[in-house]
Amino acid sequence: MIEIWRWSVSGSGRLRDELSVGEFGERSGIAVSTLHFYEAKGLISPRRTGGNQRRYPRALLRRVAIIRIAQRAGFSLAEIKAALATLPADRAPNAEDWKRLSSHWRQGLQERITALTQIRDAMDGCIGCGCLSMKQCPLRNPQDELGRTATGAVLLQSAD
Repeated sequence: MIEIWRWSVSGSGRLRDELSVGEFGERSGIAVSTLHFYEAKGLISPRRTGGNQRRYPRALLRRVAIIRIAQRAGFSLAEIKAALATLPADRAPNAEDWKRLSSHWRQGLQERITALTQIRDAMDGCIGCGCLSMKQCPLRNPQDELGRTATGAVLLQSAD
């Protein structure tokens, strides 16, 4: 086997359909430990050889790219896994698959952008004022939500 341009090729000069975990990590720019983590979380499924070695089909390169994009956009692994389940398992996602997936994510991203913008704008007026104990802190207790749902030292409770 000869390695050319970091691509493994067979003696016939054809690209192999599968890569070892090290080759896949190098090609994707993802650490091997991260690939193992993605596998443990059910995001990717490499094939196992008779000797229990992982073999990654080239089609997984696009899936890993989608995972990385989604993570950078702030989606949880559960959201990413659900989205990946809508993609065909027998081939690399194509432009139409990506268009469908990204249009679904677009709404969630817009909701996050709107929420973050509102938080940013509310922070401009109260950073450093110590208002977190006030009844109507626009960040911690907008419209005195805590006053309607609880009594006592509710501001010491988690905001989640």
